Amino acid sequence: MKSAESILTSKNKFHINLGLNRTLEALERVGNPQNYLEFIHVAGTNGKGSVCAILNEILCTHFSNTDVKIGLFTSPHLFSYCERIRINGQDISQGDLDKYIEIAAKAHSELTEFEILTVAAFLYFKDNNVKYVILEVGLGGRFDSTNVINSPLCCVITTLDFDHTARLGNTIDEIAYQKAGIIKKNCPVVLGDDNLGFKVIDKCAKEKFAPVFSVERLSKNSFSTIMINNCEYDFALFGDYQAQNLALVLETLKHLPFKVSDDTLKIALKNVKWKFRLEYDKEKKLLIDGAHNPSGTKTLRGFLNKYFSDCRKTFIFGCLNNKDYKSMLKELIFPEDKLYFYEFDYPNALKFEQLPSDIKNKAQKTLTPLDIIKNDDNLKIVCGSLYMLGKLFNPR
Repeated sequence: MKSAESILTSKNKFHINLGLNRTLEALERVGNPQNYLEFIHVAGTNGKGSVCAILNEILCTHFSNTDVKIGLFTSPHLFSYCERIRINGQDISQGDLDKYIEIAAKAHSELTEFEILTVAAFLYFKDNNVKYVILEVGLGGRFDSTNVINSPLCCVITTLDFDHTARLGNTIDEIAYQKAGIIKKNCPVVLGDDNLGFKVIDKCAKEKFAPVFSVERLSKNSFSTIMINNCEYDFALFGDYQAQNLALVLETLKHLPFKVSDDTLKIALKNVKWKFRLEYDKEKKLLIDGAHNPSGTKTLRGFLNKYFSDCRKTFIFGCLNNKDYKSMLKELIFPEDKLYFYEFDYPNALKFEQLPSDIKNKAQKTLTPLDIIKNDDNLKIVCGSLYMLGKLFNPR
C-alpha cells in the first residue's frame, strides 16, 4: 500500500483544478458516501477554520455522552494530513488515512490532491457512522470539491477578502459569487451583516429560495472573555475578530435539529482550540498567527495595537509567492518594528530575492528563526503562512 503522502504530493495530484465532475464520478464509484451524512458547509476568506473549530467543539461537547459522532474536514494541515479528517476531535490514524486515500485515488485517476482528500473523508465518515459533518471549503466554493453535497443543514459564509484572485476574481463581488456557490435550495445561509459581499450572496440565496440570516458582531470584553446575551463567557480564542466568528456559530446553532444548552456552550467556548490563531505564549513573549492575506495581517496589527501597544516588536514573516505580500507587510510592519524574512522549505514559498527593494532594505533574511525566538527580548510575532508555521513548529 502506498502512503497517503506519496499519493497526495505526487506531481500529477499536487495541483488545483477546480470543478465538480471528477469528484462526483469518484464518489459514485465508491457508493456516494456523502448522501449518508448531514453537513454544515462553511466558506469564506478569513475565519472559516475558526468557525469550524468552534462548531466542532460545541457539537462534540453536546453529544459527548451519546453515540452520535461528529466529523470535521478542514484544510490546510500544519504537521500531518491526518489533521484534516477528524471524528469527535480525533485525527484519522495514519493507517486509515493511507487506506482511504488509496481507495479514493483508485476511484478516479484524474483527481487532484484536495479532491482525493474530499472523497476519502466522506467515505471514512460514512464507514464510521458519523452523523454530522462540519465541512470547510478548500478554495472558493462554487467549484470546490466539497460542493458535491446535496442539501446541508446550514451554509455559513465568513468574511471575504482578496485572496486567490487568479481563480476567484479581482473584485469582492466576483469572489462573493464564488463563495455563494455553496448555497443550496431552501438551505439557511448565515453571514455577518458587515460581509462585503452581502448583496451578491443575498441575490444568489434568493435565486435558491434560501433564507439569509445576517448577524451582528458580539462584544469582546477582554483578551479572553466575550459577552453573549449580557452574560460573560470565558472564550479560549483570542482576537476581537473571533467575536464575529462566534456570532456566526451561534446563529448556525439555531438552524440545527437539536438544541445546545447554555452549560454546554460555556464548557465548549472555554475549551475550544484552533492552533496558530493568535496563539500567545506569555513566558516566551511569542505570538503565532496564521494571518496569510492583507485582511488577516490588518486584523493582526489591530490586535497588537490594542493589547500590545507598549511592546517593542520583532516580526518573523514568510509566505507563499502567490500572496499579496506587499500589502500584507504594509498593513503589518511599522517603521519602529524589526522584520526578519524566513525562507521556509515549500515548493512555492516566497524567496527573499523576490521582495521589492524597499522591503529588502527593511528586512533581514534568516534561516534560523527559532534562534531569534529564543534570544530576542522583544515580543516576537510569527506570521504570514500556515504552511510556514507548520514547517517551523513541527514537533517531529
